[in-house]
Amino acid sequence: MERSAFSCYVFTPGGRLLLTMRGHAKRTWPGVWTNTCHGHPVPGEPAADAVVRTLRAELGLVSVTPDLVLWDSGSPVYRVVTDARPTPDPLEVGDFEWVDWADFVYAVRTNEVSVSPWCRQQVAELAALGDDPTQWPTIGAKHTLEIAS
Repeated sequence: MERSAFSCYVFTPGGRLLLTMRGHAKRTWPGVWTNTCHGHPVPGEPAADAVVRTLRAELGLVSVTPDLVLWDSGSPVYRVVTDARPTPDPLEVGDFEWVDWADFVYAVRTNEVSVSPWCRQQVAELAALGDDPTQWPTIGAKHTLEIAS
């Protein structure tokens, strides 16, 4: 049975996106640029907890608070705002860079950057939430996803 996925976009307080390249040993989409992280909760784990776990394991980011900002095809999309510096696990993250959100949206829309298919779809939906990603509205806790065991 396929587990539901989540996506997370990490921003600085100034609105710069932490863009990551998927590790070259990844099973799906190796070496492709994408949103900050993408993963799956383990059975019984709330998606927000899975975001925290994944950010810690893949990027060394701790003390983060994920905010649910979008549902994309039934999967939650989270935003994290932090000024912490990532320390990526090279098996999970092939490369990373901080990019201006508006520039990234433009590059995705004009195909100047090749990104994972889920990231491309989500960028279009996230851009509609406003120009400042740190101010996007959040979705209430009633939409919290938990995977049944």
